[in-house]
Amino acid sequence: MRYIFITGGVVSSLGKGIAASAIAALLEARGINVTLLKLDPYLNVDPGTMSPYQHGEVFVTEDGGETDLDLGHYERFIRRRMKKTNNFTSGAVYDNVLRKERRGDYLGGTVQVIPHVTDEIKSLIKLGAADAEVAIIEIGGTVGDIESLPFLEAIRQMRIEEGSHHSLFIHLTLVPVLTTAGEIKTKPTQHSVKELRSIGIQPDILICRSSVPLPENERQKIALFTNVEGRGVISLVDVNSIYEIPFILQEQKVDDLIAEKLNLPMQATDLTEWQQVLNAQKSPQHTVRIAMVGKYMDLTDSYKSLSEALIHAGLSTQSRILIDYVDAEEVEKKGVEILAEADGILVPGGFGDRGIEGKILAARYARKNNIPYLGICLGMQIALIDIARDVLNYKNAHSTEFNPNTEYPVIALVTEWQDLSGAIQERSDYSDLGGTMRLGAQKCRLIPDSLAAKIYEHDEILERHRHRYEVNPQYIQAFEKANVKFSGRSVDGRLVEMIELPDHPWFVACQFHPEFNSTPRDGHPLFSAYINACLKHQLMEKKL
Repeated sequence: MRYIFITGGVVSSLGKGIAASAIAALLEARGINVTLLKLDPYLNVDPGTMSPYQHGEVFVTEDGGETDLDLGHYERFIRRRMKKTNNFTSGAVYDNVLRKERRGDYLGGTVQVIPHVTDEIKSLIKLGAADAEVAIIEIGGTVGDIESLPFLEAIRQMRIEEGSHHSLFIHLTLVPVLTTAGEIKTKPTQHSVKELRSIGIQPDILICRSSVPLPENERQKIALFTNVEGRGVISLVDVNSIYEIPFILQEQKVDDLIAEKLNLPMQATDLTEWQQVLNAQKSPQHTVRIAMVGKYMDLTDSYKSLSEALIHAGLSTQSRILIDYVDAEEVEKKGVEILAEADGILVPGGFGDRGIEGKILAARYARKNNIPYLGICLGMQIALIDIARDVLNYKNAHSTEFNPNTEYPVIALVTEWQDLSGAIQERSDYSDLGGTMRLGAQKCRLIPDSLAAKIYEHDEILERHRHRYEVNPQYIQAFEKANVKFSGRSVDGRLVEMIELPDHPWFVACQFHPEFNSTPRDGHPLFSAYINACLKHQLMEKKL
């Protein structure tokens, strides 16, 4: 097992997750079995209860882990599927340590950061690395933050324990350019490495983010003052597409350098699939405008996987996707006319009642105007609330999540369900909020001859979930009379997974989150079908 540790300096949000993913893609393209881990320094046990405004979306793994959005990047760049063990936080580490202390595992000793917390971190890293040849470990936060010190100490110890041919340090840093003077400033990078070296970590490779390519003299200057080889100072300039980054790294022989330092035999590089992705991105034949009507529009990273899934669908349909991030409250204030330019309407998942009525109006607008509609998770639920109110005449029909006393609870809390392993999971109004939702990949059976079955070309699919509330089965018969087709059900038939409207050109909604399974190389059939429907709608509008 070889370990590559990636740290960040100078400022946050430099793109350590993207850099780690691109390196992993490059190693995978050379025949290496690689995995990635994200270590987050905050004290939440996981990001499941955090607002998207804090850290962006919560990415759900197949085994039901609520994880950092960087794991979404990992899965989009490499073939390997992530697990719960690929992401852990300081909170999870301390929780494990304190549970062991309560059980008496430390035999009455004084529990300390060193060695008990650092040993737990090392143990979790090795657990997440599993059976891979190379594990790339991204350390969250910025060097100098007090929160990440136990993580840095743990990886310092691992360098000693594993040896220099089994561990590698990569430091991602910012090299700012003063536009008024046209000067490249290397001093922040020098100080960041100095901070890292002060705690016993000497980077082997520096990846320098900058708005312009670093001239050779600046690279050599950085190498001199940071004690890094000149060839180990990598210039990573801003790019139009994150999928260009593996090529930029390969041009500077990052993969060869890693192979040499880790004594790692590698095959010849094969980036053919990634070149196809870039070619498709650079030559779109169509433009499609999607109105995404949601709640967290001030931070689009809240819908990162969904935005990427739409872009992936654009690759497979030769389309440039323009996403209008529409605040649902603006729909409530200004009316549905603000959606008039859209070729398709999409309502994503979410929690809380803010903007709910705006989302319902958006679903109704799509339904009544024959505009392609894709509802995801909450987007399916609000579509049914709209139909209950407007078609079934169930005035004030709602979800018990937003109105516990509604006369028509068409969406309600389901107290038990069967998970992928066949075990029965239970919940109630009194359950903890963290980790108690219907989470992870679960099988869904599609109705033969339904639009859903035609899209997926399978009778049974596997998709990931993250929600508490479900379609109330008491109202299914009434909805069917209103020509709603329940085209997907859970394996036991109890829970609704997909709906569609046969008398609408393309109106499909699902309880699961298909965006978590979309990748740039393979796309996802549901999103590709949606964009094709939008193109067809666009063509029909032009004819009119």
